[in-house]
Amino acid sequence: MKAENLSVLRLVVLAGLFPTAGAYHEGTKPYRRYRGEGGMPMRSCAAVTLVLMLLLFGIPWLAEAPEGGQAQPEPLAAEEQRADADIALTVWDGRELRQMTMAEYLPGVVRGEMPAAFSQQALDAQAVAERTFICYHMAGGRKDAHPEADVCTSPACCSAYVSQEDAAARWGDKAEEYETKVQQAVRDTDGQIILYDGSPILAAFHSSSAGVTADSGDVWSSSLPYLHSVETPEGEDSVPNYYSVSTFSPEEFREIFLAAHGDADLSGDPAEWFRDRTVNDSGRVEHMTIGGVSVKGTEVRQLFSLRSACFTVDTGEEGVAFRVTGFGHGVGMSQYGAELLARQGKTWQEIIHWYYADVTIGAYKE
Repeated sequence: MKAENLSVLRLVVLAGLFPTAGAYHEGTKPYRRYRGEGGMPMRSCAAVTLVLMLLLFGIPWLAEAPEGGQAQPEPLAAEEQRADADIALTVWDGRELRQMTMAEYLPGVVRGEMPAAFSQQALDAQAVAERTFICYHMAGGRKDAHPEADVCTSPACCSAYVSQEDAAARWGDKAEEYETKVQQAVRDTDGQIILYDGSPILAAFHSSSAGVTADSGDVWSSSLPYLHSVETPEGEDSVPNYYSVSTFSPEEFREIFLAAHGDADLSGDPAEWFRDRTVNDSGRVEHMTIGGVSVKGTEVRQLFSLRSACFTVDTGEEGVAFRVTGFGHGVGMSQYGAELLARQGKTWQEIIHWYYADVTIGAYKE
């Protein structure tokens, strides 16, 4: 408040119109005007005259201030008031269609997709990514897997959904603490999504990467301008099962690979099956030759259910061993990376901008 306005207010207080400090606090009863017996005395009349002149000529803030003493922000335009409670969803739960709001559905996928033990800012970032992911697919039309529903509860199709009851059974004595964090993540970010050129992005995320996330073009058929490779801080010390090994006997390997590539030559020594392994800038296998057939690293990962496409291949007495680093496709936000960034003091907004390039954050608009 400007010094001259403070001086004016002191004059009004001295004139007897308002009580002194302590009787006009936010959350307490409103101020009272004091009158003497038998009507308003001369001093109060002078005060009223002074206040009327000030309202007309000098201090519009006094007329606008509501009870509580602070001017309130202008209400949002109608098109900006798309809070989660205003967004209606039709949800396929595998048995029936359910009508839910975003505020009801979103906590379920936050419970299902990120450990609730994570820091609050990481959970907030996850809530925004999930909300954006939902809005992106809603804008593109319903999926063939559930043409009558906007989303479903299957992680293979949309996102993993866990009810409050199922989560509580899994969390045990931490249930109340964790549920509070999940609900706060949704409230903290109410209605906020990630935008590129004003539209919701494909807010991909994954569990962990080997120091660098993947470019979307290395994993999918085309590259999206906001899903580039970025450095990410997680590693062996911060991620459970950061390194994993998947081993197959020669017979098992032949059965799986030949079912997809019947023309491959997998005779002789398994050490001779693998050739020309190349990796991209993020350290993931781009291509390799197996039994004379060139295949993408992402296909190898899918065929053998590897935790990521960041792998090496060894052959020996035990058969074929894939040594894998990280978990997930590697595109977009790394969840364990987000957790480390949150521990370093990053806000959820900073985490979003770390993993998604050239985006803005704003309210959802249909």
